[in-house]
Amino acid sequence: MKTETGARQRIGLFGGTFNPVHIGHLRCAEEIREQFALHRVVFVPSFMPPHKKEPGVEPQHRCAMARLAIAGNPCFELSDIELQREGNSYSCDTISHFRRESAPGSELFFIIGSDAFSEVHTWRRYPEFFEHCGFIVMSRAGSCAAPPLNLPGSAARIFTRLDEDTYEHQCGTRIFFARVSALEISSTDIRARAACGRTISYLVTPSVERYIREKGLYR
Repeated sequence: MKTETGARQRIGLFGGTFNPVHIGHLRCAEEIREQFALHRVVFVPSFMPPHKKEPGVEPQHRCAMARLAIAGNPCFELSDIELQREGNSYSCDTISHFRRESAPGSELFFIIGSDAFSEVHTWRRYPEFFEHCGFIVMSRAGSCAAPPLNLPGSAARIFTRLDEDTYEHQCGTRIFFARVSALEISSTDIRARAACGRTISYLVTPSVERYIREKGLYR
């Protein structure tokens, strides 16, 4: 997925199970795109996240819903690279893929929630992440300042805190703590509503709601 013009870009990688993708995901991605002047945000549905139990809904359905949800936003894209690989979806492999496919000089940013980032030190080959891309860690608006990095000492020592919300790796990449709108929407709640026949309107896009209904998902 190399950039056609070969131009340098600022690219956000937004991974997740997206089970299903909802308005909260879309709003966060748009706010991060604007805050960090990203040229594009790539949604990367996982095939089988190693830190979560199997999602239940087939990855092809989750991917299809994400594709429907982002349609119409020229700055949003979808990648099925983790579905193509199958097996456990390791972020280190995904980051390496996009680093190879991006134009030289492009900046990559891994977009992640604060809860997930607190466990990043348990991820496969996690020290390599910071050498190949920056991190944008999302927390809800109104939350306190960025916490100390939850990394083992050897990893934390190669970062310098630049300001309240920014850490810099010795190689020059940065970890940013960004605040986004606090929309009280969760995929878990949406699945529960769908399972008992309650409406999920305005929690997901109309296209995703229609897909869930037509495919009989979460029933």
